[in-house]
Formats: sequence, C-alpha cells, structure tokens
Amino acid sequence: MCLVVLWCVFDGLLLFDVVVFFFQAEDGIRDLVRSRGLGDVYKRQLGTWSWGKGINGGNAVFGNTYGEKELMPVFKKGVEMGLTLWDTAAVYGMGASETILGQCLKELDDPDKIALSTKFTPLMLQTKTAMRRSLSKSKERLGRSTVDLYWIHSPGNINKWTKEAARLVKEGLVKAVGVSNHDLEQVKYASHILEEEGIKLAAVQNHYSLIYPEHEQSGLIEWCNKNNVLFFSYMVLEQGALTGAYSPSNPLPSTSRRGKVYNKVLLAISPIINVMSELREGETLSPAEVAIAWAIAKGTIPLIGVTKEKHIHSAVSAMNLNLHEDEVKRIDQTAQATGVRIKASWE
Repeated sequence: MCLVVLWCVFDGLLLFDVVVFFFQAEDGIRDLVRSRGLGDVYKRQLGTWSWGKGINGGNAVFGNTYGEKELMPVFKKGVEMGLTLWDTAAVYGMGASETILGQCLKELDDPDKIALSTKFTPLMLQTKTAMRRSLSKSKERLGRSTVDLYWIHSPGNINKWTKEAARLVKEGLVKAVGVSNHDLEQVKYASHILEEEGIKLAAVQNHYSLIYPEHEQSGLIEWCNKNNVLFFSYMVLEQGALTGAYSPSNPLPSTSRRGKVYNKVLLAISPIINVMSELREGETLSPAEVAIAWAIAKGTIPLIGVTKEKHIHSAVSAMNLNLHEDEVKRIDQTAQATGVRIKASWE
C-alpha cells in the first residue's frame, strides 16, 4: 500500500510528495529535550499538518482546504498555550505551508519568540547550491533570517547534503541539523559526517506508529536515546486512521491520497481502535490520546497534525497521560495481531 509520488520543479529544485507534521511537548518531553542539551528553544513545540493547498497540499493529501483564515486561530491557540516551536517544509503545498506560517507570525507582538523548523528535500538533478537556495526561499516565506532546526528530508546523497548542512550551521544560517526518513545506518553515517565537522546531529524525524514500528525493531530509536539524539515520530496517528474518527462506515475522503491508502485497512485496524478506547475502565480516553501517549512511552516525541483548536487540546491531554508497562504491551500485542503494516511511498 502506498501513496502516489508526485514530482515537480519548485524553487529550481526537483521535489517529491511529503506531508507536514506537528509535535507538542509537556513536562516529560521537555526533560527529554533538556537532556539532549539542545537549549530552551526545544522545550515547548508545535507544528503544521495539512496547511495550504496545491501540489502536496492539504487538498491533495488529506482532502481538505485549510488556509490562513482557518489556521490563524489554531496558531494563536498554540502560542497562547506556550507552544513555541513550529515545524514545516518547503515542499508542503510547494511553499504554501511556510507562507501561511509566515503570515501567522506577523500577527504576533514578538514573533522572534517562536522557533522554526523546516526542511530541504534532496533528490536527483540538484546542484550543490540547491540547499542554500531552498533555505533562502524558506526564510523569505517565513520572514526569518535564520532557522532553528533544519532537516535533511531524505537520504539522497548523504555525504553531499550533510556537509552542506554543516556549512549552513557554521555560517549561522541554521542553528541545528536533523535528518528525516533515514534508516539506522544512514543516521549513523550522517552523524559521523557532522561530528567530523564539529557539529552534533540534533534529531531524527521518521515515520513510527502502531502499524509501522520498524524503527523500534531496527534499533534506531534505541540508538538515538543512547546517543542523545531526539527521535521525532511522525504519522503516529497515520493521517487520522488511528484516531477513531474513521471507520468502514465513515471512511476518510475517498479521493484524497490518505483515503486511498487507509480506507482499505480501516476494518483490519479496528481492534487497535477498540483496545485504545477501552484501555482504562472508568476513564474517557480517545484513541488519538492513547496513540500519542504510546509513542511517548516508547521514548519518542510524536509529531501530530493539527488543523483545529481541539486537536491542540487533545494533544496536550495526551502529553499528560502516562501509560503503564502492561498497557503498552497490550496495545503492542493487539497491533501486531492485525498484521497491518503501512510503509509510506517515500521511505
């Protein structure tokens, strides 16, 4: 099962289809971040999911059309709750997400209190200056002179792009570097390259969920924890499929890319939804809150897409939910028994 990969030229670069992610950090996560020595900027974090329209935008991937008007209140609610790191990428809506986020920042009295995370997508036919040009365009859309955390979005030509990212750090154009969609050996290689440049790999951002636990099984999450590298888990809710909001009788938008991937497995994953809904007798827990708490219990920082204020409140509640070891085991066993594994097309 896969999503359709679309190729296009944007800012002079050849790019492909990806999605935007969100994460929010409460006390336990802040302690984890603090232990990595990354500073105050990473203590409270939020990001974007499905922001903007166009190629790779919310209309194509998720079947919605959220723009600045709808998303400004979401942004303001996040800031109101003290969430100060927002994550985006140049390829999300081909600049639409960064543009909307930049407009939201203009509404703040002190926009500099918001830390920004964005991404460069390395692919074929790119010259050595592609990363620098992409970063320049991203900063222009965001209205910033520097980026707090800059991601290398895929493992194409690791040596070339990791060294370029190191140069950006040394020039003060970005403050930290992370890698996304890299496997364990690729992460180790990127980390080694950065170490030779006197720079520490800050973080890894990879797909990880109850129906895609590969990076736990491969040892990547364990390696990150042992080496003080943050592991950000994206698609923890599998684009809404694990929230309990959708079912065979109430599927995801059928013409969207997520609908084409997940609608066919909604019945198969229903036992996972059920066990999360009924996890604790006498407590009202949503499957989404439990899935997020599960990802935290596994030593990761979940990145969850938000397009409504209620999504922020739900995520905050999840951060305060501590799952017991036997609860995590029960959820794991149920997920494994379904036999469902969803690997994204770009992985």
